[in-house]
Amino acid sequence: MSTSTAPISEPTHRALLIVDVQPTFCEGGSLPVDGGDDVAHAVAAFASLRRDRYDTLVTTQDWHVDPGDHFSDEPDFVDSWPPHAVAGTQEAELHPALSELYPEVMVKKGENQAAYSGFEGLDGEGRPLASILADLEITEVDVVGLAESHCVKATALDAVRAGLRTRVLTDLTAPVTPEQGAAARAELADAGVELVASTDL
Repeated sequence: MSTSTAPISEPTHRALLIVDVQPTFCEGGSLPVDGGDDVAHAVAAFASLRRDRYDTLVTTQDWHVDPGDHFSDEPDFVDSWPPHAVAGTQEAELHPALSELYPEVMVKKGENQAAYSGFEGLDGEGRPLASILADLEITEVDVVGLAESHCVKATALDAVRAGLRTRVLTDLTAPVTPEQGAAARAELADAGVELVASTDL
């Protein structure tokens, strides 16, 4: 009789970072990204189907109270924007498509500042994202969400700076404009972020 046993699989230590998938950045929101709703549903489907590949599911939310010059009645769409993701409003909540994902970690960012990166966010206990991931022994992250050219880019760049192997799943995000998306992908690649389609994983 064989005494062999199935190999014990090593933990992946991988997290999925779902960045700012909120109604405010989707069609009908205060600062919509073209294709935002499609991204929200695609992210939800991917996270549900591939949940077993991740040790931790993280969501980030813009959650603005008084972000100063980040809000403007005459925005330049570079450093200033129309009011969006106002704390406590329905459009600042997670997109309804994510309602059944039940993430282990939820951080909010930007109460009194711009805060593009999810690593500027805090959870309900006031812990920063980098500390949370370190405590969970996360070594790799996949980044998805909105918008590719801004908060996804900033989050992925900060993940690399934190020493994490970082991938952006390019079909699960969308930029503010195609030109900004192309520039963001070039910057991410230069920083060592892997750009892959979720269908290739």
